[in-house]
Amino acid sequence: MSAQGHGEHVGHSDHGEGSDHGGHTGHGGGHGDHAAMFRIRFWWSLLLSLPVVFTSHMVSGWLGYHVPEALAWVPPVLGTGVYLYGGWPFLSGVAGEIRARRPGMMTLVAMAITVAFGASTLATLGVVGTALDFWWELVLLVVVMLLGHWLEMRALGQASGALEALAALLPDRAERIGADGGAEEVAVSDLGAGDTVLVRSGGRVPADGTVVRGSAAMDESMITGESRTVTRAEGDRVVAGTVATDSSVRVRVDAVGEDTTLAGIRRLVAEAQASTSRSQVLADRAAGLLFWFALGSAIITAVVWAALGEPTEAVERTVTVLVIACPHALGLAIPLVIAISTALSARNGILIKDRMALERTRLVDTVLFDKTGTLTKGAPAVIGHAAAPGGDAARVLALAGAVEADSEHPLAKAVVRAAKEVGDVPTADGFRSLTGRGVRAVVDGATVHVGGPALLDSLGSIAPEGLEARTGPWRERGATVLYVVVDDAVVGALALADAIRPESRAAVRQLREQGVRVAMVTGDARNVADAVAAELDLDEVFAQVLPDQKDAVVRDLQERGRTVAMVGDGVNDAPALARADVGIAIGAGTDVAIESAGVVLASDDPRGVVSVRALSRAGYRKMIQNLVWAAGYNVIAVPLAAGVLAPIGIVLAPAVGAVLMSLSTVIVALNAQLLRRVDLTPTE
Repeated sequence: MSAQGHGEHVGHSDHGEGSDHGGHTGHGGGHGDHAAMFRIRFWWSLLLSLPVVFTSHMVSGWLGYHVPEALAWVPPVLGTGVYLYGGWPFLSGVAGEIRARRPGMMTLVAMAITVAFGASTLATLGVVGTALDFWWELVLLVVVMLLGHWLEMRALGQASGALEALAALLPDRAERIGADGGAEEVAVSDLGAGDTVLVRSGGRVPADGTVVRGSAAMDESMITGESRTVTRAEGDRVVAGTVATDSSVRVRVDAVGEDTTLAGIRRLVAEAQASTSRSQVLADRAAGLLFWFALGSAIITAVVWAALGEPTEAVERTVTVLVIACPHALGLAIPLVIAISTALSARNGILIKDRMALERTRLVDTVLFDKTGTLTKGAPAVIGHAAAPGGDAARVLALAGAVEADSEHPLAKAVVRAAKEVGDVPTADGFRSLTGRGVRAVVDGATVHVGGPALLDSLGSIAPEGLEARTGPWRERGATVLYVVVDDAVVGALALADAIRPESRAAVRQLREQGVRVAMVTGDARNVADAVAAELDLDEVFAQVLPDQKDAVVRDLQERGRTVAMVGDGVNDAPALARADVGIAIGAGTDVAIESAGVVLASDDPRGVVSVRALSRAGYRKMIQNLVWAAGYNVIAVPLAAGVLAPIGIVLAPAVGAVLMSLSTVIVALNAQLLRRVDLTPTE
């Protein structure tokens, strides 16, 4: 049913149709084109098939109506059209499977419809008996197989926009500083090494370079995964795609185009995607075995009946064996499960972009979570506040919120949010930002400063010992500590850090209960990573990891024999998502992370990983059950069609074989529907 993996084309026609079901086919076309092709062929073939079915003497006999002789041309003419048009993807797909010496679904379907077409043509011409008139069975077989492939291609639908999403992080235009000191707007592609550009507050850096004037808090989370902004001043290096959050800077460009850090990550994504393991679909393997089974059975049937002196019976029995050896059920066994799995997952906030990724999830024994934005909220939050001995902690938070209310800094917003959650926040006047130290304002007639250790140094203030005892543990876990100073006296302190998602604890616990090893990878410092790991009870931690090292972490785990699912949300996670056996992107993350993953969680709830595993296991069970039924039908039907029990008067007539074939399709369809009962709701 599917091809053999990424980049391997099976039966790819000169016009791009054929039966290429491989993985990536580049950045254009691919699964989307094939889904459209199968859809169009399915509807046209269905339209042509209806008259064939209703003008069939076999069907009319069952339903009790008469077909006028004037319509005798309908089955052979329209049936031939369906064979040539609807059957072309299967006929053209045979060459690829034969070249690979791996007959599968294409070969099996092509053999069945070709034998049915040949036998029906001969029956129409009167060369053989009407018992071999398979026109209606031929067209239905083609229609059902096209439907199965259409469902599969639509469900696969893995987008190939990872590289485009990376490119979208860069601005289209830049402000280049001219010789006269003025800024002119130019295309980013016109920048060269040595140019100086102006990056305004809120703007993205257009190319890698060094700050030559100014200072700004840079949001580098899309590159490093670090949630906190980083101050970049003169002499500091900045990376294309990062954002100046609070002020403007001038940057001297030293890398453009393919030499930028972002381009390097893009190459890693492409390399990792190309190296994804190649896997055959279960239905292909079943079809391959069934092909040899049917071919062997047909040869034995022909030889035995010919040896018995029954040439007519030999032809009829052999043709019947070859036709019913490709049951409709086998063509729908997996696509139906895929389609239902995809719909079920979508209703539960899980987008399946790569069906093979979903199938592999059941085998995952190690889940590697990115920290920032995945296990944590990806934004600073107040995780603690304390007052100096004898003070009021709630009052400290309220004063800090009042002073920070006019600031746009991410830390300030977190302080204000926390203060409002605790109680009323007073009004401040005379707000002023103190570059590199903090902020100042007047609250209730008192001058209040909020800032880090540099603020205390500039004011000559010293934090009381009792307060320092509280801030020590905060620093050990990597939290940012802000002091609140009222009229030069330190009255309290706040701790801000990337807060752990409440759902993360349940996700880690449930995975470990299932025997899955849980690890975390982050660009944060070791003390920050260890604090999060201890709180979540993780099995392994990789800290201070750069983008290319995240990719290497996944590769290292795989070399240890682990089957790895990578869960992340940032550009820096994209190479690792593509490299992992299963890439799972948090939907709230960046486009490139989503495009690089095989599974996307629409929400930011990491418990979705548990739901994906549940769906993977349930879907695999249904696939196996359907394949066992579809193939098991043949184990019984083929010998009967061959006439094994003919000596005792039991022979499977072609018409009966067709009915049983249809019945097996109904059973497979009903069994697939039972998958809808799976509960994917996250639990605490």
